[in-house]
Amino acid sequence: MSDRTAFLAGERPDDVLMYFAEDAVSGIDALADLGERTERGVVLVVDGERGRGAFERATGLDPMAFAKDAMGTEGTVDTDCTGGTCPAAEAGGDHAARYVFAFAEAQNEEAGGLYADGDVVHAYVACSCGETYADKWVAGER
Repeated sequence: MSDRTAFLAGERPDDVLMYFAEDAVSGIDALADLGERTERGVVLVVDGERGRGAFERATGLDPMAFAKDAMGTEGTVDTDCTGGTCPAAEAGGDHAARYVFAFAEAQNEEAGGLYADGDVVHAYVACSCGETYADKWVAGER
């Protein structure tokens, strides 16, 4: 089982997932040596603290500030966390995920909703059009 598959199944709750499109960051080949190459980029799954620092170094953005900004716009993130459906796509133009930052939150029955059903994956996307958006789902159920 790949690191990404394990993360998306809820088996790596202390880790974060990062996706970087080939044209979004420099040094993509070095990242590919550390992660999983995809059709248009690289996915890395690493422990949370290290991952937040790596995301900031790669993008120049604090991941928690990025997530907070993206939470303001609901979109659909692909279940493999390498893209999504940008909510601004209806206006036309090019729309492709430049990068994705995702983490899992442990099941919390007291919180209700999705959180009562299992670990919840939170994913945040920066689109090539400049839009940021967020999505969340129960791990392993999508």
